[in-house]
Amino acid sequence: MRKELDLPAVLVMLVLCLVWGLQQTAIKAIAEQVDPLLQIGWRSLLAAGLLYGLARWRGIRCLGRDQTLIPGLLAGSLFALEFLCMAVGLKYTSAAHMVVFIYTAPLFAACGLHWLVPGERLSGRQWLGIVLAASGVACAFLIGKPSGGTSWQGDLIGLIGGAAWGATTVVIRRSALAEAPPLRTLFYQLGVTGVVLLALALPLGKRLDLAGLDSLAWSSLAFQVFIVAGISLLGWFVLLSRYRAAPLGVLTLLTPLFGVLMGVWLLGETPGPGFLAGAALVLSGLLIVSYPSRSRAASR
Repeated sequence: MRKELDLPAVLVMLVLCLVWGLQQTAIKAIAEQVDPLLQIGWRSLLAAGLLYGLARWRGIRCLGRDQTLIPGLLAGSLFALEFLCMAVGLKYTSAAHMVVFIYTAPLFAACGLHWLVPGERLSGRQWLGIVLAASGVACAFLIGKPSGGTSWQGDLIGLIGGAAWGATTVVIRRSALAEAPPLRTLFYQLGVTGVVLLALALPLGKRLDLAGLDSLAWSSLAFQVFIVAGISLLGWFVLLSRYRAAPLGVLTLLTPLFGVLMGVWLLGETPGPGFLAGAALVLSGLLIVSYPSRSRAASR
C-alpha cells in the first residue's frame, strides 16, 4: 500500500512544480531558433541516453521481454502524444495557457483510476470537483477571449495533451510498471518520445541538427535535458511508486500557477480575465478531486 504525503515528499514536489512550470516558458523562449518539436524530441532522446547509462551503472535493465514491455511502449506512446500536443500547441497559444491545459492531467487520471485501480475510488465530493473543473475548461474556451499569441485551437491541443498525460498515469498504476524500477518506466517514456517526435520531424522538413544556436538556446536545451526530462521526471516516478497518486495531484496544481507567473514575467504574456477565471475554476476543481478525504487519510 502506498502512503500519504510527508514533509520530504512535499518539499520535493514544490521543486518539481517550479521546474515543470518553467518548462513551457523555456520551450517558447527559443521557439524561433529551435522548433518545439525538435526541442522536445532531442531532449527526450538525450535524457533517455543518460538514463540508460545510469541504469546500467546501477545494474537495472531498461529493456526486456517481460510484463513491462507492452505497457512501457504504451506509456511511452501516450507520453509522446502529450509532448507532441505541447510542441504543436505552443505554436498557437501562450506558455501560460498551455501549462494550465496540460495540467488538467490529474482530472483525467482521477477518472481513469476510479474505474480501474482499487483504492482510488472517487467520492461524491470529488465528482463535484470534476464538474467544477470541467466548467472551468468550458469557461476558458467559451468566455475567455484569446489574448496576444493565443487561440482556442492551441488551448484545445493542450487539453488533449493533458488527457494523454492522465492516461499515462493510469497505464503505469494499472500495469506491471507500478512495481518496476522508476528508471525503467522513465526510459520507456523518454525513449519512445524521442524516437517518435524526431521521426515526425523528418517528413515535416525540420532540420535535426542544432548548429548556429546562441547561448540562450543552449542553456534552455541543457535545462530541458538534464533538469526537466532527467532529474525532475525521475523524481516524479519515485514519488509515484511510493505515495498515493491522488494526494500528489494536489501539489502538481502549483505547476500551472508557477507556469502562468513565469510566462508573464519572462515572456511578457498577458492572460485575459476570462481565461484566468476559467483557470481558477479548473484549479479549484482539481484541488477538490485530488485532496484526500479525512476518512481515507485516517484509515491509513
